Amino acid sequence: MALSRIWCAFIIIAVLVAGAKFFFQPGQEKLITNLFTGKNTDTVSARSLDSAAVPVLLQSQLQNQKTAVWGKEKVFKNSNGNYTAYKLLPANGVFETARDAVNLCIGLIGIMALFMGFMSIAERAGGIRFLSKIIAPFFSKIFPEVPKNHPAMGHMVMNFSANLMGLDNAATPFGIKAMESLQEINPDKTKASNAQLMFMCLHASGLTLIPTVIIADRVALKSQSPTDIFIPCMIATFAATIVAMSIVAFKQRINVFQTAIMAWVLGIAGLFTALVLYIKTLSASHVQVFSGNLSNGILVLIFF
Repeated sequence: MALSRIWCAFIIIAVLVAGAKFFFQPGQEKLITNLFTGKNTDTVSARSLDSAAVPVLLQSQLQNQKTAVWGKEKVFKNSNGNYTAYKLLPANGVFETARDAVNLCIGLIGIMALFMGFMSIAERAGGIRFLSKIIAPFFSKIFPEVPKNHPAMGHMVMNFSANLMGLDNAATPFGIKAMESLQEINPDKTKASNAQLMFMCLHASGLTLIPTVIIADRVALKSQSPTDIFIPCMIATFAATIVAMSIVAFKQRINVFQTAIMAWVLGIAGLFTALVLYIKTLSASHVQVFSGNLSNGILVLIFF
């Protein structure tokens, strides 16, 4: 209920701001049209520039590429030697966003079907129970309400494993299955149990060993150093996970200084430290190869 009210407030504020700009700000005649039918490839404004108005650094970039980013604008060089700066619509309109949402859902069907199928096979073959036994000393302390060797343990392990590899789409079906398993043992079906709350917070903190998707996005966007995000992302997600676990554990009166919990936390911290030290010895290209092999290799290991 509270979340619905927050989203309604956002929508009302957005409509009011759009209306104020449309009626009182010059040059906003197409604002309502862009709000519904606009695309992020539509040009909002354009202006001509001579070479004296364009920074030297920008001119050097345009010698090797067709367009360059200059603040909120993009710049390209004309055939007559002058330059044109233009600004694109910052986001898609309502109709285009709705279509993108449907396309995204369709694209996820195959991935979710694949990993849900793997999970079903692993559950019938006893793999999930095997994983739950390995992680039981740690999970039994932070999930005291979950029975020993319950399938939910294995589902949560697989979810966290996919998150560690930065494979968000792979983690989604595992997270759904984990919540379903936890709901089965939830005594009050009308609200989330302590175990569900702990799992949701740990999942949202997104402990990431290798940010595979982020690195791939930076490569696609032609980043000069796409792997620079590796160590900061690892440190940030580890800190977020520790904070999330500590806050929820305090609220649920779970002692985080138990031997099993401290052993796992310190062990993961040691693993991260060793991995960071090793990554620093690799070149950018080798980091990408190592990240891909490690992430996909661990997924294969989890399944087989």
